[in-house]
Amino acid sequence: MEIQELCCKLVELFPRQHSQTDAFRVLITTVLSQRSRDENTDTAAENLFAVHDGPESLAAADPESLHSLIKPAGIYRQKAVRLVEISKMLVRDFHGKVPQTLEELCSLPGVGRKTANIVLWVSFSIPALAVDTHVHRIANRLGWVNTKTPEQTEIQLVQVLPPSCWGPINGSLVNFGQQVCRPVGPRCESCPIASDCAYAKGRQKK
Repeated sequence: MEIQELCCKLVELFPRQHSQTDAFRVLITTVLSQRSRDENTDTAAENLFAVHDGPESLAAADPESLHSLIKPAGIYRQKAVRLVEISKMLVRDFHGKVPQTLEELCSLPGVGRKTANIVLWVSFSIPALAVDTHVHRIANRLGWVNTKTPEQTEIQLVQVLPPSCWGPINGSLVNFGQQVCRPVGPRCESCPIASDCAYAKGRQKK
């Protein structure tokens, strides 16, 4: 099966719906999600937005006042400082709005390409390919790319996947990676695309 067909199949089988599309909330939640489980991120985001519902409010906050709110997401001291710095920059440099270009988003403290691409796709429907550890691992296992870093994976994937797949494939591969193609103990025996996976075929030979 061609890569594009596999991509479409994964998007269909492992859809990921984004209930939140507000750019500020998507940006802040994605920063909170770094090295955090989804359920913990959701709890921290809910706590935070109940008190600070926009960049102006968060920019004026003392980072220490955020600790109890975002503690479930982990690394809360570092994240608290970043969230306030991001909000201050949004207010100062972007009139309180989240920018809509990769370059401007990456100029925000603690915002890398993955976070920026998620915001571009989820909030602005701009084709963008966010590569996290799941996407990096699975793309290499499937044989779509042969890379060492997520940055290299993004460069190669945008060359083999059409723009229409860039946004949806991130969420689908995250779900797929959590449910089937896990980092340790992948469930190749129940994988719906095992016959098209270089990694699964290698395990079968062993």
